[in-house]
Amino acid sequence: MTHQKKDITAIVIGAGIAGLSSAIRLAAKGVHVTVLEQQDTYGGKMGVWEQDGYRYDTGPSLFTMPQYVNELLTIDGKSDVTFEYDELENIGNYFWEDGTQMTATKDVEQLKDEFLKQLSEPKENIDAYLADSKIKFEITNHVFLEKSLHKLKTYLSWGTVKSFFRLSKVDIFKNMNAQNELRFNNPKTVQFFNRYATYNGSNPYQASATLNVIPHYEFGFGAFFPKKGIRSIADALYQKAIHLGVIFQFSTQVSKVEKIGERYIVNGDTESDILICNMDVASAAKGPLKNFVSSKRKKYEPSSSALIFYWGIDREFKELDLHNIFFSSDYKKEFKNIFHNRKIDNDPTVYIHISSKCKVDDAPVGCENWFVMVNAPYVAGQDWEKMINEARENILIKVSKRLGTDISRHIKLEHKLTPELIQSKTGSYKGALYGSSSNDRMAAFLRQPNFSSGHKGLYFCGGSVHPGGGIPLCLLSGKITTDIIAHDFKLY
Repeated sequence: MTHQKKDITAIVIGAGIAGLSSAIRLAAKGVHVTVLEQQDTYGGKMGVWEQDGYRYDTGPSLFTMPQYVNELLTIDGKSDVTFEYDELENIGNYFWEDGTQMTATKDVEQLKDEFLKQLSEPKENIDAYLADSKIKFEITNHVFLEKSLHKLKTYLSWGTVKSFFRLSKVDIFKNMNAQNELRFNNPKTVQFFNRYATYNGSNPYQASATLNVIPHYEFGFGAFFPKKGIRSIADALYQKAIHLGVIFQFSTQVSKVEKIGERYIVNGDTESDILICNMDVASAAKGPLKNFVSSKRKKYEPSSSALIFYWGIDREFKELDLHNIFFSSDYKKEFKNIFHNRKIDNDPTVYIHISSKCKVDDAPVGCENWFVMVNAPYVAGQDWEKMINEARENILIKVSKRLGTDISRHIKLEHKLTPELIQSKTGSYKGALYGSSSNDRMAAFLRQPNFSSGHKGLYFCGGSVHPGGGIPLCLLSGKITTDIIAHDFKLY
């Protein structure tokens, strides 16, 4: 049966940012879109929590590639949703156990000066690394990040052919840490750049050196902060979706999906031509899509999860900025514990995000809102209460020692998000933040495709499918998915 565009309907399961991206793009093409969300609000992991004058963005904290948001907000040629952000001069402060510290800046010359001054790392090493990261981006962007890896036409385009001629420069079969050790003189510089593996929940000692593309997102394009906080990204996308006529049904658990003819029936009463799953694919395969998606994914290793404390601090710390990293003294041991021993290391790398540094009303006057995160294993039957209590104590010892004050005396408010809560609240399989890890060298090809090869009209988007997790990739996931739908349903 051939549909006219005005007759096509779509259901999106999940109102995460990839689901919002897909909904906006389809609605802009004239499709009637309904989004079903089990929570009482939109945004997925991009949540917000407030208490006693402290406000926290509970999920993602780093914002890059704002053009992907702007594209969605002006997709119909109208600028009817306001979204403002600032570029950061200082991208982050880094602290090591021996007292070494440095600031990463958007100005590359200043950045190289800082590496030379603080870590005695030659400027030419930084230049060569950043140039390589840019090349990796130029090769992979239009193939791996903006198109489906599971469609033949991707490989028949001239752009893809040119990228494949340069594929050796992507270093798919080389190890990230091993390559970084060859590039840099100082182990601290290696650790600095190894950390980018955590941006998609992977282990730098296993993952492909292709992940060395990630720093280009920060140093090539810049890091940003939305003036109203990270949550305002979801707010803006939701508002745009509403303006385009998207219908949202919150507090709606999708428990059953059937297919009759070419139409999908959700929960026994809602029909559509198109069904887009913005749920974690592994969870969907064990739940509402069990008759459509195999739960026996080959070589499936979940990404890491996170333990996050939201602390209301009753004073200000001038040595801290928006983004701060306190490195572990043995990075390799930390990742071995996370991915092999399934526990939080007793000397974890601690990330502290303080949005009140940029958005002053996120904390009372003279105070700071600390988002304190450590990498954690996915849920695998651990004694989480014991592990969380131990991690909290280790975090306090580590940060207190480095800042020269007992942090516990300044915590006036505490809230936490654990891997188990991430699993239950967001439906993420085993609490993994990014779906499958990228520890396998062929991880990009092993991720769930953005479409079903066996069921016409069934599609997927979000951090657990191609191209991966994080704000930019989730937004691109929505684009890849809807580009495929546009082709399949002739939405031109």
